[in-house]
Amino acid sequence: MGMSDLIASFINEMLSGHDGTAELQRSELASKFNCVPSQINYVIATRFSPEHGYIVESRRGGGGYIRITRVRTDPSMLVMHTVNAVGDSLDDRSCAALIQNLLNGGVCSDHLAKLLLAATSNTALRPAEPEKRDAIRASILKQMLVNLIQ
Repeated sequence: MGMSDLIASFINEMLSGHDGTAELQRSELASKFNCVPSQINYVIATRFSPEHGYIVESRRGGGGYIRITRVRTDPSMLVMHTVNAVGDSLDDRSCAALIQNLLNGGVCSDHLAKLLLAATSNTALRPAEPEKRDAIRASILKQMLVNLIQ
């Protein structure tokens, strides 16, 4: 297991034990895992982003902290949160993370998640010009999700 996996696992354990919220200090975590603070930043940015269903608050300085909260809402709220998180453009990796979050939140089945991934994949968007694919992907995902809750 890599360093990032160990750090993410530790943070997930903290979230499980504290009603979905964990307050950490970057320097303390870096010391605990014998790594640089930027490694902690990387893990938080890549594994605990809004696309993955988390809210991250940060206060800098000597007494600074990072507060991570797992977003737990009913399915229709999770869908609307996802629609709002999409924006006007969405790359392939972020799209996959959003769909995984919907699957983890019980909003969609494995089958529906696979369909969403297929419809928004680079392969499906290949006829479109490369610079337009992220905007088209965002539009497709938003329309599919809005139709889920109607």
